[in-house]
Amino acid sequence: MTVEYFQTLSRYNRWMNEKLYDVCDSMPDELRREDRGAWFKSVHGTLNHVLLCDRLWLGRFAHQPYPAHSLDEELFHDWNEMKRERKKTDDAIDAWLASLCDEQLQVPLTFTGISNPQERTMVLWVVTAHMFNHQTHHRGQLTTLMEQSGYDSGGTDLLVMPSVS
Repeated sequence: MTVEYFQTLSRYNRWMNEKLYDVCDSMPDELRREDRGAWFKSVHGTLNHVLLCDRLWLGRFAHQPYPAHSLDEELFHDWNEMKRERKKTDDAIDAWLASLCDEQLQVPLTFTGISNPQERTMVLWVVTAHMFNHQTHHRGQLTTLMEQSGYDSGGTDLLVMPSVS
């Protein structure tokens, strides 16, 4: 694995977040918050979960744990605040990746999970891959929730992302 690979995933992450948040802007707040039976209940709840987990991982990467007690803890009730914080977090992911070299991806990272609070140690590239995979997993749920509500997110494949080489 290389930093360049993860920088591509970060560009994809930002692109997809911008697309989904733009579509969600056109949804009434009640619809974004409607419990649709998903793991994190709603569109808002799922977006919140992804943001929370990204911040948990960034805190672990920086050895400054992010204070969270559960994976469904609501970070931001206000939609506009959540959008602003999503952009800040995407900026922080980009900045963190820009600070790395390929060799650092081989360094072990020790962390304690939230849902399974035991200490684990894994190499950095594995947990970084997990962070991006986790985002993609939940964005798949989001696009389904959005489609069920009559909102189309458009193409979501990495291969259709502008500027992919």
